[in-house]
Amino acid sequence: MKKTTLLNVFVRSLFIHAALNFKRMQNLGFAMAVIPVINQLGLTKKESQEFLTKHLQVFNTHPYFSAPIIGTVVRLEEENTSRDEAVDVHSIKRSLMASYAAIGDIFFWGALRPFIAIISVLLIYMGLVFAPIVYLFVYTPIHFWVRVKGFIEGYRQGKRGFEFIRSMDMPSLAVKLRWISLGVLMALIIWLSRNGGYCPFTTSHTIIVKIVAMTVVILCLFLIKKGISQISIIYGAVVAFIILSWTGWIH
Repeated sequence: MKKTTLLNVFVRSLFIHAALNFKRMQNLGFAMAVIPVINQLGLTKKESQEFLTKHLQVFNTHPYFSAPIIGTVVRLEEENTSRDEAVDVHSIKRSLMASYAAIGDIFFWGALRPFIAIISVLLIYMGLVFAPIVYLFVYTPIHFWVRVKGFIEGYRQGKRGFEFIRSMDMPSLAVKLRWISLGVLMALIIWLSRNGGYCPFTTSHTIIVKIVAMTVVILCLFLIKKGISQISIIYGAVVAFIILSWTGWIH
């Protein structure tokens, strides 16, 4: 596969969420990303239709791990044209997207992003106006490197492209980042409590507000489990807040 074709495929993979839909999720973005492969492989019109139909099936994974999967798929499709026994690309793609989705959610959404957000908030409190830019400059290179390196390793190793993702051991890193985030939060609370002799997070009013908020969240989860529509809950909450504001409970 030509390097220009691979570069074109990778750049397209960055926009996999642009056509996200509730029926087949990221399938349109995936199909758009692999279109350059059709010309490279020299497929006929019928073969091109079959190729796109195959890759327009349901696809949903963590967006940062879409490039590693696409790299693997491109390599497998390339190999299928040069041997008699074809590999079931759809089965491999389906198995990878499920595991990559879980790993990505745990590490990026559940650990890395909250950790960097906590550090950025701390920088804001210290008066650094460039804290949002610091957040972007720290977070963006990490996930972009995973995309680039994952795509390269996926294409280079084919079916064994998952070895790169497994070698990073992201679930273990996520656990460590969560503990570090907890430590930073505790240090932040102690620092704020000593800075001025009070802690804004532990006043009686704030505690009551948090307890009420948690009670409302638990109540909403209970109503959802009982089969009540989320839309009904939202409208009910709006009505409740309007009534409370009229009675003076909310200022």
